[in-house]
Order: sequence, then structure tokens, then C-alpha cells
Amino acid sequence: SQKEKAPAYAEKGEPGQELDVILELKLIADVGLIGLPNAGKSTLISRISAAAPKIADYPFTTLEPNLGVVNLDEDTSFVVADLPGLIEGAASGIGLGHRFLRHAERNRVLIHVLDMSEYAVKPPAESFRLINEELSLYREDFLSRPMVVAANKTDMPGAAEHLAQLRQEIGEEYEIFPISALTGEGLPP
Repeated sequence: SQKEKAPAYAEKGEPGQELDVILELKLIADVGLIGLPNAGKSTLISRISAAAPKIADYPFTTLEPNLGVVNLDEDTSFVVADLPGLIEGAASGIGLGHRFLRHAERNRVLIHVLDMSEYAVKPPAESFRLINEELSLYREDFLSRPMVVAANKTDMPGAAEHLAQLRQEIGEEYEIFPISALTGEGLPP
């Protein structure tokens, strides 16, 4: 039998189609860490998973989301996304804007990380309201998702007073977990 190494026939060519396409990849994670820049989101994900994000004491250290797998036990694990810090006006594109918010769309649970120290840019309750406002401006259904609060940096000065004030303002509506991502205090719950 003879093998055909090259086609001995041709078909009539037809005009093709040309288009510009923008593809957008959105992360899929069970849990999203949200909050202002320098709230401690990257430190938290580095403590609860094998993720090794860049950690520094200046805003917007995290420019791209980081993913980490948290293993609770032999049978239970979940994926956490450390999302870039959010600032006022993010829903309209200020700061990392939509680059941050689009990745939060696929998270089933949001953990709101708040800086409880006296060095925080804003009081924790004010930071919490600002972030929630940006979330709802971007997409109304964000606030209907389960959300818990990680009251971070409890090892820092001023944290006890800020925690008491936060509990008074939002404690009835949201579950608050006092933690120190740096020392590991309060992370198991």
C-alpha cells in the first residue's frame, strides 16, 4: 500500500474571521481575604497555608492575588485568596480597583481583615464600612455572602481598645475573631 505523504488535492479557500478578544481569568477560591492595604492579609495567608507572598510594611505590597491551601485535617481543606488591598474609590477604578474586585467575585466566604493597632490608617469600624461600601458599589450581592471579621494585630498597642469599640459597633451583626497573624494567636478558630 502506498502512503500519501502530502495531500494530492486542494480545497477552495474562503475568507476567515478576525477579531480581538480580551480574556479575563478570575480566581476561584473558597475564601477571600479582603481589607485595606497593610491590614495583614499576606501575613495571615502565609501563617495558615504554604503560600509565600511578599510581605512588607508599605501599602500595595500585594499587586496580584496569592492563593494558599489551608489543611484543617486529613479530609478537610479549602483554598484562600489573599487579595490586593482595597482603598476608597476602588469600585470606580482607583488604586487596584477592578483588578482586586473581580477576583473576589468567585469567593464563597469573605474574611475581612482589620488592623486593630493604634497605627492603623483608620479606626477598624470605619475601615470595615469603607470596604463594604466599595464591595456593594462594585456588585450589590457581595454583602449577601457570608463574611467574618479577622481583628488582626491584637499583639500591637491600642488593639484592646479598638477591639472593644469594633465589637460594640458591628459585633451583633458579624462574627469577630481576634487574631495576630504575626504570632499565630487566635488562628485555629
